[in-house]
Parts: sequence; C-alpha cells; structure tokens
Amino acid sequence: MSFTDLFESGEHKRNLGHFASIANIASVDGALNAEEEKLLRRFARKLDIDESEYEEVLKNPNKYPINPPNDADRRLERMHDLFEMIFADHEIDEQERHLIEKYATGLGYTDKLAAELIKRSIEIYQGGLDIEDYRYLLNKK
Repeated sequence: MSFTDLFESGEHKRNLGHFASIANIASVDGALNAEEEKLLRRFARKLDIDESEYEEVLKNPNKYPINPPNDADRRLERMHDLFEMIFADHEIDEQERHLIEKYATGLGYTDKLAAELIKRSIEIYQGGLDIEDYRYLLNKK
C-alpha cells in the first residue's frame, strides 16, 4: 500500500466519522424530515460516502468515532456542517445542544472554547450562512 493510499484511507475514515456525527445530529430528534434527508445526501456526496456506507451509518451512527482534522480551519468547517444540519429545521433543541457540545470537544476544542463557539454560532446561525460568512462573523470582535 502506498503512502497516498494510507492518507486517502485515513482521510476517508475522518470523513466517515464526520458524516456519522452529522447523521447522529439529524436523527437525535426522531425520524428524518425531508430537509434533513436532502442535507445528508449532500454531505454524503461532499464527503465521498458511497450508498452502502450511507445506509450503514444511518443504521448506527454512534459506532463511528470522531476523527478530528489537524488544522483549525477544517475543525471550524466541521462545526459549520454540524450547525447546518442542526438548523435544517430552523431551531436547536436540548438534545442537539448536548450533542454539538460533545462533538465540539471531540473535535479538539476546550470546554470553554466549545461553549463560546456554540453560543456565538447559535446567535449567528439563526439564518443560513455559508462557511465564509460563518468564519468571518465568528471571528469578528
């Protein structure tokens, strides 16, 4: 196996874990609605998740570990993806709030930084923002 294959395999495992986190957020409040299903399909394409992996993840998203990216921009992008799924129904409930806190620390944020990031993100994310607007507003003082 070449070095490139190892990198791609590791990256795919990180993507699979991230997709499982997104799927878990989507399903925490019950059955998937049409908007959540649409977003899951979009994330599957973005993260190169094939149909069999998609079905397997939906059966048990908790069996996939969080594999945090190495750089801050990628971690922030992962948080954005999670918030995009949370706000598919335009609100965040207590179960989703608990999970996003868990995922933020799993991605490598300290408890304090995670709490600040989540609080500010909820304030910002009441509408649908793309990653560039999200990054700008989150870092704005």
